[in-house]
Amino acid sequence: MDKFLLDIFGSELIKDLIIPVPLFAFVIVFALYAVLAERKVSAFMQNRPGPNRAGGRTGILQPIVDAIKLLQKEMVLPERADKWLYWMAPFVVFTGTLLGFAIIPFSSIYVGVDLNIGLFYFFAITSISVVGMLIGGWSSNNKYSLYGSMRSVAQIVSYEIPTALAALNIVMLAGTLSMQKFCELQAGGIQNWFIFGGPGGLSKVILIPFLVIAALILFISTLAEANRTPFDLVEADSEIVAGVHLEYAGMQMVMFLFAEYAQMFAVSGIVVTLFLGGWQSPFGNAIPVLNTPWMQFAWFIGKGLFFVFVQIWLRWTLPRLRVDQLMQLCWKYLIPIALVCVFAVGLYLVL
Repeated sequence: MDKFLLDIFGSELIKDLIIPVPLFAFVIVFALYAVLAERKVSAFMQNRPGPNRAGGRTGILQPIVDAIKLLQKEMVLPERADKWLYWMAPFVVFTGTLLGFAIIPFSSIYVGVDLNIGLFYFFAITSISVVGMLIGGWSSNNKYSLYGSMRSVAQIVSYEIPTALAALNIVMLAGTLSMQKFCELQAGGIQNWFIFGGPGGLSKVILIPFLVIAALILFISTLAEANRTPFDLVEADSEIVAGVHLEYAGMQMVMFLFAEYAQMFAVSGIVVTLFLGGWQSPFGNAIPVLNTPWMQFAWFIGKGLFFVFVQIWLRWTLPRLRVDQLMQLCWKYLIPIALVCVFAVGLYLVL
């Protein structure tokens, strides 16, 4: 019996149960306050106060108040909707996004799962969200929801190609798909970050223009995968009202929003890990105190939040693209340019 209890409640099992808890808490808290950041940044750009009632002038408690309000809302089932698929869609979308966080390395000692195919896993698992959106749009029995879901599928599937091609440059340079390895290889300071050529960056100066372009392509493509402006045709209010989540309310609607805002940080984390050193300090080991596990966590969060801010900034700056413009940008520009970058890096490595 003692051996049985030890097997059931052993240290490895406890570790597997405990590790996801802070990760899940981070996703929920970030999604809540990313909504507040969206509203405050947009208010600042439009010269208005924004939320300033719950939690003083900063509105710091506004996400909590919104969550309580949404918990009390009735979850309505449209009369002719496909019941089981309709209920399942928000969970599929949120689960796909949440599982993507499993391989994001927040520091040298904390990563959910350090897979040797981590990058491949991220692209594969987050694609599940596309299935959830398609299910949600079709099961709602609403033509506007269906249009939104079909746009989402076309957009995300298309932009996964330049995303993968941009990431392939770093895979070739690093020789691995492990997210933690990407970070470890960029140790030693900002000059060793992959956007500047990686380890021994000064000797790879010829690659820097191609890697900078690849980083820009990756960021632009992840904007489309996260359905952020100017690629938010999935919920173009002037055309399809609210798109895929038009018929959803209460906590079901919240799960769609949580998935979108959590995805904002997830894709930012991928850009940071591949090109900007991940959790590495830009000063390398010159200032040891800036390379402790807690500071590594702070560096990673800070870099990720910078790109989240840029995503919010772009939403309130750029106009929405048309469908034909969106596809033209992907197939006529981003993919050919990404292929040129892959060819240049491959040629460098061969020669």
